[in-house]
Amino acid sequence: MGEPTPPQGGRNRRGERRTDPAAAARIQQQASWVDVQLRQAMERGDFDELPGYGKPLESLTDQHDPDWWVKQLLEREQITGVMPPSLQLRKEDAELDVRLDRLNRPDDVRREVAEFNSRVRWALYRPPEGPPMVTRQRDVDAEVEAWAARRRERLAARRTAPTEDQGSARRRRRPRWARWLRWLQWLRWRPRPDRRPDGT
Repeated sequence: MGEPTPPQGGRNRRGERRTDPAAAARIQQQASWVDVQLRQAMERGDFDELPGYGKPLESLTDQHDPDWWVKQLLEREQITGVMPPSLQLRKEDAELDVRLDRLNRPDDVRREVAEFNSRVRWALYRPPEGPPMVTRQRDVDAEVEAWAARRRERLAARRTAPTEDQGSARRRRRPRWARWLRWLQWLRWRPRPDRRPDGT
């Protein structure tokens, strides 16, 4: 009695890989089709103007860096927040006033400053990593007063801006239907050469 026919999967009962001539022919045809497509694209010149064409690869150096892909990912995606906590908090401290000026309510300012202070306290109680921690907590009430003063200055500067700029901005923001209406009025009342002045 002969050996049973192997199933249509990829292996028989002994675990040996089954060789299917039809599958091998399909793989060979697919490989040749890919080669044809690549050759036609090269003849059309699709690969001639690629960035970095004819230049050495920047990532090739004499020393092997096991973290090369992490560094390239950080640079390509512009990922922030992976610095040591002391440096990250210095950066946040420098940008905090700008972030506060985008807020509209004193409660939001208080919440933002309280969150910043909690991050500073968290970094102070951790074991030191990297440069020393020099960022200090901010007084919430003082920050709210400074935010309100900056807001008053911005509003006063906006009120004292020249009115001509406001008028031109208003003209620029004219809705599209108003422009169409003016164009239709011009078409209706424009002088036509085939009409006499008396309208006949």
